[in-house]
Amino acid sequence: MSTLRKQKIEESIPVETSNRQKIVASVPQKGFFGHPKGLFTLFFTEFWERFSYYGMKAILVYYMYYSVSKGGLGIDQQTALAIASVYGALIYMSGIIGGWVSDRLIGPSKSLFYGGVIIMFGHIALAIPGSMTMFFVSMILIILGTGLLKPNISTVLGEMYDINDARRDAGFTIFYMSVNLGAFIAPFIVGTVGMKYNFHLGFGIAAIGMFLALVTYVITRKKNLGLAGTFVHNPLSQQEKKTTFIKFGLAAVVLAVIATIAIMTGFLTIDRFIALVGILGFVIPTFYFIYMYRSPKTTKEERSHLIAFIPLFIASVMFWSIQEQGSTILAAFADKRTQLDFAGIHINPSWFQSLNPLFIVVFAPIIGSLWVKLGKKAPTIPVKFGFGLLFAGLSFVIILVPALMGGTGALVNPLWLVLSYFVVVLGELCLSPVGLSATTKLAPAAFSAQMMSMWLLSNAAAQALNAQIVKFYTPATEMTYFGVIGAAAIGLSVILFALSPKIQTFMKDIR
Repeated sequence: MSTLRKQKIEESIPVETSNRQKIVASVPQKGFFGHPKGLFTLFFTEFWERFSYYGMKAILVYYMYYSVSKGGLGIDQQTALAIASVYGALIYMSGIIGGWVSDRLIGPSKSLFYGGVIIMFGHIALAIPGSMTMFFVSMILIILGTGLLKPNISTVLGEMYDINDARRDAGFTIFYMSVNLGAFIAPFIVGTVGMKYNFHLGFGIAAIGMFLALVTYVITRKKNLGLAGTFVHNPLSQQEKKTTFIKFGLAAVVLAVIATIAIMTGFLTIDRFIALVGILGFVIPTFYFIYMYRSPKTTKEERSHLIAFIPLFIASVMFWSIQEQGSTILAAFADKRTQLDFAGIHINPSWFQSLNPLFIVVFAPIIGSLWVKLGKKAPTIPVKFGFGLLFAGLSFVIILVPALMGGTGALVNPLWLVLSYFVVVLGELCLSPVGLSATTKLAPAAFSAQMMSMWLLSNAAAQALNAQIVKFYTPATEMTYFGVIGAAAIGLSVILFALSPKIQTFMKDIR
């Protein structure tokens, strides 16, 4: 999963002016590279949290499909790849719950902390050997915990700065570096230990990473964060709490009973659950769109903006579908189809997961400065999305070249895989930051938070889609798989280039 897109750098709900002033006044404003001291707390909290997450993710697919004799669970490879995609989709869907819990019940700071605790227990569950039950328990815990933590840590960061503080963007940039540093280092440590010695030992190291994140947060938050994250922005009244808890409690009991019966009777299988998530991945954003479009709070011009957002959302789903396969399909490709003894060293297949954050750190400033230099001559938002899709499609086409040259049975030079990761990152830098910016610009005033959730759900939809299509990947269909998906992305990019003037008219004055 990409480390750039995972940062939501806008607060979900604005803090009231008076509260904002109180929060900013309570935070020591000098102390970490000229930024508020709280940036230190959040930087290292996020660093260790991302270390734990990407360390776990670097070996998760291998743990699922490796045989029991090799320390894995022995799950069929296609099922393992589908489960990994479903897991990614649910991670993004859970952010909706985490945002609601923060906004209505306990505030960002407590949500962040409780989320971290739940994630840590999820990694501990993964570190327990030989139990399929503990594996699924760990997945549930990590999904719920990440849903609580991820939407709220950026909110806490934003609250430390005055809305007009010139350091604000730079602060988020520094924070963003913590994500990529954690993601870059983790596969070399967790991946090496997990693949070379023991998967569960690797997951244990990931749990330690999350523990260090919590220790950093608990020890330094009171001194460094002041009141940041302590306000519940849109709290439920006591009566609303009672009604809400009753409704949610009843719904949880009903779902638990239905799920138990479905599992015991054999109706709810892994394949059917994967299919269900695939449906939800598209039903939820569709519901969001219709709800916002039909709302009386949405103006005529804002409805035009929403129409312009539809092709961007579809393009985003296609892009993330390819990009997210870097940790599933390409991870399996690195393990089984790549020459791992290269230039005198043996390459651990999990190390390839470090390429994405490495390329982002190196090339994000270059792409960003390019848009600034071009100024008004820079491509429009739809055209940038088109380039993102074009690069994504080419990244899959690149994988076909060594097979065409040396045959489908030969091991592939690892530099081809490096090139594929590099090209898709170029696409990510054209689409992801532009998508975040475009979403804030196109959002109806009454639905700014929901619109950001809509953007993040494009990744959930992409991974829900992947859960359905990765089952078609086999050694026999490898050429067709990469070729069809790569060609589909390139074809969609051509359509987007052609439609970009029309899309721009729906965007009105937004460019």
